[in-house]
Amino acid sequence: MDIFLIILAFVSLFIAIIGSVLPALPGLPLAYLSLWLGRWSGYTPFSNTFMLIMAAVTLVVFLSDYFLPPLILKRTGGSKAATWGSIIGMILGMIFTPIGMLLGMLLGAFLGELWYANRSGSDALKAAFGAFLGFLLGTGLKLLLCFYIFYALIVELIA
Repeated sequence: MDIFLIILAFVSLFIAIIGSVLPALPGLPLAYLSLWLGRWSGYTPFSNTFMLIMAAVTLVVFLSDYFLPPLILKRTGGSKAATWGSIIGMILGMIFTPIGMLLGMLLGAFLGELWYANRSGSDALKAAFGAFLGFLLGTGLKLLLCFYIFYALIVELIA
């Protein structure tokens, strides 16, 4: 049973890494779950303190993924049209992942600002880059946390 839990922890973590990029999968909750699966297996005896700290870090990164992109978009002069455009563009771009997602998000935010918010080309481009930067920052933080959890699991398994 213990080996099964470790395998399940790494499968969960692998899905979490994919979920950190794809918005349809719950990346961070699965990454945190992988810590619990490892702990329950007995092979990775994480302390209660470590688990509480990781819960807090996971929560902060999870919430920052929702708050950072709109804040950055607002600071770069973007509107809700850029937000919706970037979301729609990213979903449509998923067909051509991962480059299609990034280009779709940029193009969607740009067109949203240009057409629906009636902004000039330079203002729309500035907002599109703000949406792109917000996405990269949120995704980067999620990936960083997932890879740290992967590292923590490996270190505890080897020790």
